Amino acid sequence: MLLIYAPIKYHEQLKEFIAKENRLDELIEVVDYLENRPISSANNLLVKKEEIWPLIDWHNLQPPYLLPESLPLNAANFLGIIFSKLQNYEKAHFYLSKNNPTLFLELDFINRLQQGHAIDPKELVSHYSPFEEYRLMHNQAILRHYASMPNSFDLDQTVYFYGEALQSAPNEEYKAFTLRHLALLLMDVGKTEKAIPLLKATLEHDISAEAKTELKHTLCQAWMQKLSAPYDLELLEKLKKTLWNVLQEYEKQKRPIDVALLLTDAGVIANYSESWSESLGYFNRAINIFENNNLAELAANAQYRKGILLFTWAKKDNPQFFRPAAESFQTATKIFTRASSPEVYADIQHHLGMIYSEIPDEVKKKGIWAAVSSSAFQEALAIFTKENYPYEYATVCNHYGNALTNYPEAKLSDNFEKAIYYYQEALDIRTTEKYPLERCLTILNYLEAQWHLGMPEDKFDEKRFQDMVKKAEEVKNSSEDEKIKKEAENHLNKLDRLRMAYA
Repeated sequence: MLLIYAPIKYHEQLKEFIAKENRLDELIEVVDYLENRPISSANNLLVKKEEIWPLIDWHNLQPPYLLPESLPLNAANFLGIIFSKLQNYEKAHFYLSKNNPTLFLELDFINRLQQGHAIDPKELVSHYSPFEEYRLMHNQAILRHYASMPNSFDLDQTVYFYGEALQSAPNEEYKAFTLRHLALLLMDVGKTEKAIPLLKATLEHDISAEAKTELKHTLCQAWMQKLSAPYDLELLEKLKKTLWNVLQEYEKQKRPIDVALLLTDAGVIANYSESWSESLGYFNRAINIFENNNLAELAANAQYRKGILLFTWAKKDNPQFFRPAAESFQTATKIFTRASSPEVYADIQHHLGMIYSEIPDEVKKKGIWAAVSSSAFQEALAIFTKENYPYEYATVCNHYGNALTNYPEAKLSDNFEKAIYYYQEALDIRTTEKYPLERCLTILNYLEAQWHLGMPEDKFDEKRFQDMVKKAEEVKNSSEDEKIKKEAENHLNKLDRLRMAYA
């Protein structure tokens, strides 16, 4: 429903405009501007002083392209804007092609931005006035940010125009609107540390509640980019508190899709905080909203995140969650197929491989689960290849090695020999320089598999022995983690006893 805020004296005129189109009144409500505070959204318009005033879109319903501050109130302008908001650009063209072609061009910019089409900033039009100067700079930045082709994107130019727009913004509200998109750009290009202080400073300004809500949400997105294990507990708590504040505002504003997206983020944060029941509740609520609104891909993403949560929960001595984790992942693969989303599909197969290697069941079924697990790992490795996805390849290899050590004894091959092969593959990628912690953990897995493989009773394998000593000493000398160093020391002591036994 589109809302038109206007003093009572304009209501009859606006209704006459609306009556020109059959059943258009079913999609528009005209409300008293003096009794209802206008909500800043692309679905709303303000009418006053014989003019139409587009509102800042703090609800993110349209691309952040700014229209003129105000337009003459007439049927063509009014209905042209209304039909553009209803995504009916043929009707918008009908009303504006002769009466206001410049306005139609600007509405078409919004349409092209929504469709992901490239736009040449030279097409922009402007008329001299303080607001128009700001609007031109803002829109120059927006077109370069959101409508450039990859080979023509110029970061420095885009930042420059954002800066010029901030300098010429007519008030703090518009300045906050421009700054939010500058912050999003900085986050997109890996400069999150620069975005965070800008967002914090702007939140201190005299801006609307809607503006503060969106800036808080953007700040949460920036903070989430900073998260990495081991997680900063203070940052997690700050994130949870701010997300909850934004969530409550979105619920008041009746924005169910935005609520569900926030619930998904909140579920991820609660998982990091090991608040698993809380996280599960968020994901279930998000999935329900997405499914009720026929948003299959967003529902699948929430199922994927829910699968990760349940898998993590199961690993914390709650094996009853392995099966529901697998069910969530399998549901997600109905959307995230190998053809449409290979990377997500591969990560799901990676998780399924780990789940099926540990899922509790009776002994006679363990062999079946092992086969299913191995197949899932192989599916993941077929996508996460060593050449194209080295980090992911190493991670899957390490976990596949761990799974092989848990499989029932194989009749035609040695699971521990296979595990050692995959650990070696992971170690080729996990060098000391790039991934010191991951390398140490993989080496410890490798050493454990070597012990299970054993040595022939009648022959001491000097080459294998020296390889194990070398790797254990590497961990002992390179890790700063006392638990890891102690484990490496234990391996070295066992190796000393082994040599003495053969001697």
